[in-house]
Amino acid sequence: MTVSAGGCDHMTQQKKKVSRVAARKVKDKWKAKQWYTVRAPKMFNGVPIAETLADETPKLVGRVAEATLQDLTGDFSKMHVKLYFKVAGVRGTDCVTKFTGHELTSDYIRRLTRRKHSKVDAVVDVTTKDGYSLRVKPMAVTEKRAQSTQEQLIRKTAETVIKTAGAEKDLGTFVKEMCNGELAQVIYKEARVFYPLKRVEIRKSQMMAEPTTATDDFDIFAPAEATDGAAAEEAPAEEEMVDDIASELSGGEKTEEEL
Repeated sequence: MTVSAGGCDHMTQQKKKVSRVAARKVKDKWKAKQWYTVRAPKMFNGVPIAETLADETPKLVGRVAEATLQDLTGDFSKMHVKLYFKVAGVRGTDCVTKFTGHELTSDYIRRLTRRKHSKVDAVVDVTTKDGYSLRVKPMAVTEKRAQSTQEQLIRKTAETVIKTAGAEKDLGTFVKEMCNGELAQVIYKEARVFYPLKRVEIRKSQMMAEPTTATDDFDIFAPAEATDGAAAEEAPAEEEMVDDIASELSGGEKTEEEL
């Protein structure tokens, strides 16, 4: 079967037309997309943590954003703590998120573990005062090799401390104490009675279930909207929000009303 030169030119022109149409469609898709700001939950004062593109707001729901505790507080000593937030809703160009878990970086955990030391891991399911269920995974590193009975006592102590803290605190307070190391310090003080410890960390956590009465506080995260032709009130400056969180996690005293 032979194809004339004219036929080849015609096919080439058709391919070019198809490619141009496809290119226009791609450009149109990008033009339809818009930038959205992903904000941390109320427990971190809605600090912006990321930006994402989408052409439809329903496509944003369910996306997961990652941020370090350093990004939220400005504290460089917390750069090894990674937090995960899932987009739960959108208002305007702001994405409202929920805390879904956290973990320590793998290189940080490797630096803590050494030969001739025991690494004691535990898995604790805890329910907070306001009904959120989390799976928390603490770890303890001993000064020397520990026996199995001593490791069991350390695990039991960690479980007791975590469940007690969860029952007495709401989700926001519990997550802050878990991520900034306060909860690990309590475990360290309680467990070192049974065996000398080198370090205690909460290496990972995961949100398992939410209470049926949980609602999304969209108005808290969204910037104020103008009403009756008046200009919208200015949202608090980002640097002020970061300073507030940093002072709180470093031990500054704040009431729940101030948060």
